[in-house]
Order: sequence, then structure tokens, then C-alpha cells
Amino acid sequence: MSAALPSPTQSVWYLGPVPLRAYALCILAGIVAGLWITGRRWRAKGGRADFPLDVAVWAVPLGVVGARIYHVITSPEAYFGPGGDPVRALYVWEGGLGIWGAVAAGALGAWIACRRAGYRLAPFADAVAPGLLVAQALGRWGNWFNNELYGRATDLPWALTIHDWDEATGRAVTGADGEPVVLGTFHPTFLYESLWCLLSAAVIVLADRRWRLRHGQAFALYVVLYTAGRSVTEALRIDEANEIAGLRVNQWVSAVVLLVALAACVISRRRHRGERDGSGRDEPLERVPSPQSPAATPPAGDAEQQAGKPTVTESSQPSSRDQDHPRS
Repeated sequence: MSAALPSPTQSVWYLGPVPLRAYALCILAGIVAGLWITGRRWRAKGGRADFPLDVAVWAVPLGVVGARIYHVITSPEAYFGPGGDPVRALYVWEGGLGIWGAVAAGALGAWIACRRAGYRLAPFADAVAPGLLVAQALGRWGNWFNNELYGRATDLPWALTIHDWDEATGRAVTGADGEPVVLGTFHPTFLYESLWCLLSAAVIVLADRRWRLRHGQAFALYVVLYTAGRSVTEALRIDEANEIAGLRVNQWVSAVVLLVALAACVISRRRHRGERDGSGRDEPLERVPSPQSPAATPPAGDAEQQAGKPTVTESSQPSSRDQDHPRS
């Protein structure tokens, strides 16, 4: 026990009547870090500096709702099973957010924002991939505060001490001696996943610099790397979960999503093989018509990129084989 990693005995603090929940603070920290990284990558692609914030207005609320819906659907017993409480399905602060629901609904929000601004989704998805992984890495520490989602029992030096937990109060249960009740030491799957997310983010950044991942390839690589790591941590976890043919539902989802993302990445690389961008950076300004943003009107901030460029006339229009492919 002395060699084990500690866990908090409290995850909620009060400022007067206002509760400060560690789980929510970790998620907020992840959102801030993810937006900052995405903003830097988006500006490097020539995009409008404040556009990631516009996306967040749509993607973050929808992502949280989607994450909760996915969790409730894949683990319905606590809410709709015997002795369950359906109202607790709304208690997001108690934990229980499914990443695939967050990605799917968040992608819908990003698509809406991109559509309204006249951007294509794929370049923005490539920009957001490393930041999304960093956000997930920070968000996983909320599970540490809640003493949840740990793995099998172990006595390894990095084993995690887990307390008997009272979700209603956000505190460890105390024994007759007034000390927190310890259930044992377990694999810190939250830590494994957090470290894997950070490593995957670094791999995507390095791969992007080396091979210039475009047309959604960086995002596809994010999905491949994350699902590969998630498959391992999911196999270690011992919390209650629905199973199909002896495997947890999340393992099946991860396997299917990994294969689809891997195929998408390979197809995209082959389809766009040989393309070159003389400007040295990706083109998020592959604009599409939208009611809010006509195709002929560039966004504010693009004017600097257009300054100094010669006007292209019909007689000087490059051939189709020399143009970058706008579809991603």
C-alpha cells in the first residue's frame, strides 16, 4: 500500500452554495488547452484566428450531450434498471461521458460552424486532432478525483489506491476510525489513457510535419491511435459494462471505429497522392458557399494572405491538374 499511487478523498468543494466539482474543472481545463492548441494549428493553416471559438460554441455543448447520451445508452442499468433512477441520467457532474458520443455530436457541431463560416470540415478536423487528444488527457483526471474507471487489482509500484466512494457527497466513505475506507490497489487506467493521449498527440504533430497530413488524414490518425490505446485500457477495466460475446461494448466500438478510420486514412493518402501546395501550408480556406458566408467573400483575416498576390485572369488560369483539390 505504501508504494501505491494515492487517490483524492474529495472531489467537490463549496464556495458558499456553489459546488466546485473536480470532474467539471478537469473537463474545462481540457477544453481550454484543446482550443489553444487548435487555434495555433488553425492560424498556421491560414485560418481566421477566432474561428475555433466559434466552433466551440456549437461543438462543446453538443459534445457533452452526445457523450452523456452514449454513456446512458451503453450503461442503462444505473438509470433504467431495477432500482435505477432515470433522473440521474442528467447528473453529468457525477461522471459518465462516452467519448464516441462526444466525438460524433461534437463533429456535428463543428460541421454546423464550418458550414456557417464557409469552411470545409476536413481541414478543421485535421487542425483539432492533437488538441482533442490533449483535452481528453486532461479530462481523464476527473476520473482520478472521482475514484472511478480503474482497472484490475494489482500490486505494481504504480498501482492506484481506490477508496470506497459516496457519489452523492463526492467524498470517500469513512470508517469507524474516521479514516477513508480503502478498497485496494488497482491499475490506474485513467493514467494509462491520459499518457497515451499525450503520446498520440505528439505522434500526430510529428507525422503532420513529416508527411503533411491533409484531407482529414490527421483526424483519421487520431481515431486510429486513440482506439488502439482505448482497446487496451478497456480490457483492463472492471467497472460494470454491457458485453457482447465476452467483450465490453466499448471494445467492439473501438475495434470497428479503428478499422473504419484506418481505411479512411489509407484511401485519403492514395487518393491525394502527389498533391503539392506551393504555399507550404494546408489550405483551410477551401471555401464552400453558405448563406452566412458567400463563396466570393473571404473571411476577415484572409485579406492579409491575399495581399500581394497577382490577380488571376481567365487567360492565366492554371490547368485543373495544377490546382489543389478542394474536396477533403
